[in-house]
Amino acid sequence: MGNPAVVGLAGFGLTTLLLQFHNIGLLGLGPVVAMGLIFGGLAQMIAGFQEQKMGNNFGYSAFVAYGSFWIGLGIIWMLNYYGIYASSHSDVGYFMLAWTLYTVIMFIASLRVHKAMAITFGLLLCGFILLVIGHFGYPVFNKIAGFELIFCALGAWYMMAGIIINDLAGKVVLPMGKAFVK
Repeated sequence: MGNPAVVGLAGFGLTTLLLQFHNIGLLGLGPVVAMGLIFGGLAQMIAGFQEQKMGNNFGYSAFVAYGSFWIGLGIIWMLNYYGIYASSHSDVGYFMLAWTLYTVIMFIASLRVHKAMAITFGLLLCGFILLVIGHFGYPVFNKIAGFELIFCALGAWYMMAGIIINDLAGKVVLPMGKAFVK
């Protein structure tokens, strides 16, 4: 049976990377919205539902939740663009704050998975905190978050690559490290 985490991690990593390219001024929002809805959103949610079938509550919660995050953020951007329901910077700041609180829980749980997972969730948590600060009046923090969250995206891809390469090699080629907490 295939490991659905490879799709979830790929979608999370790619969409997060694209958004950070946008946050640091290299990319427009269009590709981020597209990937946020499809790869970061829908594909991650499907991976999460597959994790549930495998009995992995951590993966189930993470992929369904962050898939929902990407779909929700994409909808916020589209509603803003079309003037249907405008969300202010502070509205998005509260959205990010709620996701920061969820990420605190997932970070604590990730300490029991492996080091690669805990580091990735630690970077995600720091990124959300920076985005919250940025949306509540200090926009330079959104750019700082952009650079910091690039490492988070690469952490997700490292785990994805590790699952695929280690499985194909039949041995550990890319180590994940032992959990910080047993």
